[in-house]
Amino acid sequence: MEIRDIEIFLTLAQELHFGRTAERLHVSPARVSQAIKKQERRIGGALFERTSHHVHLTPLGRQLHDDLLPVQRGLQQSLERAALAAKGKTEVLRLGMMSSNSEDLRPALTAFASRRPGCTVQIRAVGYDDPFSALRRGTVDVLLAWLPIREPDLTVGPVVYTEPVVLCVSSTHRLATRTSVSYEDLADEAVLTGAAPDYWREALVPTRTPSGRPIAKGPAAVDGMQLLAIVASGEAVCPAHAHALRYYARPDIAYIPVHDAPLGRWALCWRTSSETDSIRDLAEVVEETGPLTL
Repeated sequence: MEIRDIEIFLTLAQELHFGRTAERLHVSPARVSQAIKKQERRIGGALFERTSHHVHLTPLGRQLHDDLLPVQRGLQQSLERAALAAKGKTEVLRLGMMSSNSEDLRPALTAFASRRPGCTVQIRAVGYDDPFSALRRGTVDVLLAWLPIREPDLTVGPVVYTEPVVLCVSSTHRLATRTSVSYEDLADEAVLTGAAPDYWREALVPTRTPSGRPIAKGPAAVDGMQLLAIVASGEAVCPAHAHALRYYARPDIAYIPVHDAPLGRWALCWRTSSETDSIRDLAEVVEETGPLTL
């Protein structure tokens, strides 16, 4: 089996959608279908069950996935180590982020580079619809996420920074000209949701206002671009963290401080069973330099 075919199989096993797999790998859906059929002919059995609406792994496909995944990870890590060695580096630490404000981490990353000069930090984008899966799949080593984090297999490290909460609304929204808003104002709005853990939404958007009025759930978004498109259309509003004012400024979007919201706190977390010296060093540096106030 060729390396590219392995990559196609594992990506389809994750996405369970031929179109999304093709888009992610920058190939045509026909190329994805060809690769899977080729593997099935060689193995002698179906790897996926396909209907007009769903794609699922067969038991044989699940077995192959579980066998191939560590092999692919090992191959990727070998190539990464070789590339690092060519640059005089010895290790890499992949940091997952749900936002694009990596520049805010510069003090901690600079201090980490001084402490561990042989380690390169690579930033990886992680969707907030299922943020912890990247840690569990091993595609990132450590994740920056907002608190609380209630995942029994994850270690929660030190707080990296704190920041206010703002309400993201369309620039033509009735609240757009306000100097601040309250959670009480959300009773009259559809509030955008995501597929993140329920406890995150409850921490950022309570189910009821301070006076007890219900806060209605609006449409869902899986990433920042989708969130901004929905908000800009006026379909919903969305509480967000204040770094959005600097990194996601748009003429069709307004950000208003939520004066009765607690500060957002962002912390490192990692899979307890995969803790390494470089993760511990990063956590120690963050503890020494932070938490930053944004």
